[in-house]
Amino acid sequence: MFKILKYSFYDLIRSRWSYVYFLFYLALGFVLLFLNNDLSKAVITFMNVIIVLVPLIGTIFGVMYFYNSKEFTELLLAQPLKRSSIFLGQYLGVAGSLTLSLVLGLGIPFVLYGLFRSEAIWNFSLLLVTGTFLTLIFTALSFNIALSNENKIMGFGYAVLLWLFLAVIYDGLFLLSLIIFEEYPLDSFSLATTMFNPIDLSRTLILLKLDISALLGYTGAVFKQFFGTNLGLIIAIGVLLLWAVLPIFHLVYRSRKKDF
Repeated sequence: MFKILKYSFYDLIRSRWSYVYFLFYLALGFVLLFLNNDLSKAVITFMNVIIVLVPLIGTIFGVMYFYNSKEFTELLLAQPLKRSSIFLGQYLGVAGSLTLSLVLGLGIPFVLYGLFRSEAIWNFSLLLVTGTFLTLIFTALSFNIALSNENKIMGFGYAVLLWLFLAVIYDGLFLLSLIIFEEYPLDSFSLATTMFNPIDLSRTLILLKLDISALLGYTGAVFKQFFGTNLGLIIAIGVLLLWAVLPIFHLVYRSRKKDF
C-alpha cells in the first residue's frame, strides 16, 4: 500500500493542478494579510473560502484521479496485490497531496506574518484541522462515487451534485425546516442536523472558536452551549473523524465486491 501511496502522491505533486491549488492559497494568504494585518479577521475570510472550495476541490480531484488512472488500476489488480491496498494507497496519495498544498499554502503566509506570536494561532490551527478533515471526507466520498459508476459523466455529475447538496441545498432545507417547525423545541434537532453535514459542522466549530456565535442568533446560543465546551469540541472532532473513516471502510468493502 505504501508504494502505491508514494506513487500516487508524487504523481499528483508533479501535477500542475497541485501547484495551482497551492499557489492559489499562497497568493490569497499574502494578499489578505497585506491588506489586513489582523490575523483573526484573516481566519474568518479564509473560513469562507475553505468551507466551500476545499470540499469542491477534494471531490473533483478524487473523481478525476480515479477515472484517469483506471487503466493503471486494472494493471495493478492483475498483480498479486490486495484490492484494499491499491485503493487505499491511491486515496491516501490524493488526499495527502491536497492536504499538503492546503497546509503549506495557508501556513507560509501566516507564519511569515507572525502567527506564532499571535493569539490567533489556535483559531488558525482549527482552520487547518477542519480543512484537512474536509479534504479527507470529500476525497473518500468521490472515490466511492467513482467506484460505483463506470460512466465518467454520471460519476462527475453525482460527485458535483453531492457537493452542491451539502454546501448549498442542505442549508436551505435546514432553514426551511426551522421555519416550518418553529413552534417546537428544535435544540436537539439543530445539533443533530449540523452533525449530519461535515461542511456545516466545520463552519460552526470555526465560528464558535472565533467567538462570533452571536451572529447565529438563538441557534448560535444553542451551539455555543454545546460545542463551546471541551466535551462538545471532542464530540464534533469525533463526528468529523467518523465522516472520514466510514467512507474509507465503504471504499474497501466496495472494492472487494466489485467485478473489474
